[in-house]
Amino acid sequence: MNLFYNQHITTETQEIVFNKEESRHIGKVLRKQNGDILDITNGQGYFFQAELISVTPKECIGTILSAKKQPPLPYHLHLAVAPTKLNDRYEWFLEKATEIGVSEITPIICDHSERKVIKPERYEKIIQSAMKQSLKAYLPKLNPAIDLQSFLTNRTEINIQKFIAHCEETDRKSLKNMLLPSKNTLILIGPEGDFSSKEINLALINQFIPISLGESRLRTETAAIAACHSVSFIHQE
Repeated sequence: MNLFYNQHITTETQEIVFNKEESRHIGKVLRKQNGDILDITNGQGYFFQAELISVTPKECIGTILSAKKQPPLPYHLHLAVAPTKLNDRYEWFLEKATEIGVSEITPIICDHSERKVIKPERYEKIIQSAMKQSLKAYLPKLNPAIDLQSFLTNRTEINIQKFIAHCEETDRKSLKNMLLPSKNTLILIGPEGDFSSKEINLALINQFIPISLGESRLRTETAAIAACHSVSFIHQE
């Protein structure tokens, strides 16, 4: 099954026009023809089916046949993760977290961050591709990069469990023992050099619970995926 993404399609849409890149993929790569059925998501919880009525290398057009609402994740997971020095590792995290199940992602710039500039357009494409590959109907929200202090001091959520994963030898709880099912969750993952002591203290002041993700010392992207999977796992039936 090939899943296409179009953020503008709604239950009121009757006809969809694919852009040049998608049209070339439909006609040249997939060799679709008039009458073939395509599956589409708007990333907002709906799957659509469309019948192709025109196929050209520059523009394909389809008529919407059906729309089906998908249930959302049984949890809301927000991962705030520092960009890695090697960009491909962060891109790997974005891909895998989307496949496993994440609601929201924020790149956080920390005291020890070696990468402080990101390419949000590139990240968005990776998330969209992972959503389509894993046949999901919800596109995770990618927030703009923000420095950690601003991120911590501007939080206004209520009824949310908040965790910070760090490597300092202090009292840390196991994430698997602290997670509460069906409750909104925010987890902070630091850069290769870990959070600074100042940042950890600021997180604690803002009611973040210090956690461990196991005995091994994990890379940033691995820690983020471990945390993501832990939240997903406790919600599996």
